[in-house]
Amino acid sequence: MIRKYKESEIPRLLEIWERAALIAHPFLSDEFHQMVKGAMKDMYMPNSDTWVFEDSGNIIGFISMMKNEIGGLFVDPNQQAKGVGTSLVNHMNQFHEVIEVEVFENNKIGKPFYEKYGFKVIKEYMMKETNQKVIRMQK
Repeated sequence: MIRKYKESEIPRLLEIWERAALIAHPFLSDEFHQMVKGAMKDMYMPNSDTWVFEDSGNIIGFISMMKNEIGGLFVDPNQQAKGVGTSLVNHMNQFHEVIEVEVFENNKIGKPFYEKYGFKVIKEYMMKETNQKVIRMQK
């Protein structure tokens, strides 16, 4: 079931984010991960439209939207490749005609997911804080 998140669920969402982000972004520093974790809790989640994928009462993934942009799409690593991410993006399609996302070029999980889903590259740039190439995609 996909539903809006509750503020009390932020610790579970951060747990999913951390486990999934460490696998998707092994090229990023621990310091950067910790900075983003704090920003997720304090800035991104409270100011985005966040939905969770719940299975048998357990949250296994979430998507956070900032207008028509995917600010975060994370699925518990034990539940990846089972259609959870696709279901979350499909759910957002009913609210947005065009969806955009930014993904690190070296993200070996996220980038192929978005390409398979049909997102196309519209811009590339280097993120100064990480010295990593970021790809902006659109569907």
